[in-house]
Amino acid sequence: MCRAECSCGSSCPQRLSSLPRGVHLLRARQDQVDKTIKFQGGVYGANTSFFAVSVEPGSGPGLHVHPYAEVWIVRRGQAAFQAGGQDVVAGPGDILVVEASVPHKFTSIGEERLDMVCIHDSGNIVQHPVDQ
Repeated sequence: MCRAECSCGSSCPQRLSSLPRGVHLLRARQDQVDKTIKFQGGVYGANTSFFAVSVEPGSGPGLHVHPYAEVWIVRRGQAAFQAGGQDVVAGPGDILVVEASVPHKFTSIGEERLDMVCIHDSGNIVQHPVDQ
């Protein structure tokens, strides 16, 4: 079905005809369960984007920055965050906010899969690596 890469205009073959114009429903395919989903809201007229992260322990991105704030909401598992030169561990229900241009990264730690939402305060995800 439609994913973030789809423009989902009226000619989109996955658009549900029962939805009013300007409303989009993006359904996960079975092969996307337990995988990270990238959603760029600008395609749909939204000024917010996100990653719905689902990764095994040991996984995570390298140190990077965004020109906007990012908010993480941990749903399951644990993550070791490095932000602004500080280390912090977050678990289920924890919320971490990093302001624009603050170098940060996370790594899934512990025994179980990490599920969290990484909300980007932008219609398009912009990420620049930082040399360590």
